[in-house]
Amino acid sequence: MENNYRLHKLGDLQLRILQLLWHHGEMAAAGVHAALQPERALAPTTVATMLGKMEGRGLVAHREQGRAFIYRAAVDAGEVTRGLGDYFVQRLFAGSVSGAVIHLLRSREVSRRELDQLEKLIKEAKRRAK
Repeated sequence: MENNYRLHKLGDLQLRILQLLWHHGEMAAAGVHAALQPERALAPTTVATMLGKMEGRGLVAHREQGRAFIYRAAVDAGEVTRGLGDYFVQRLFAGSVSGAVIHLLRSREVSRRELDQLEKLIKEAKRRAK
């Protein structure tokens, strides 16, 4: 399967910062730092440095508001999810979508609601494959 999406190689902290920005839209560096507490004991300068590095990679962008930098995600959540998902399937399951789904169904608890959603998606995929 060809990967049509750009892979953003993200560390855990980078992904968490993007998740915060996707959820909130925009946040000051201090707000990002506060939102990461207490799950991560990081200095404010560490968060600011990470945001700067992420901006250099085109992952986030900022605007100035007074003395504060207000950050927003510069990449779409769907783009990152697709890229990481494709990478996961390709690397761990040799490109086999069914292998990845089988693994997840056997190794995790799946709710009835999630199973219903999967059934619906499988039916739609079968219609498109005809």
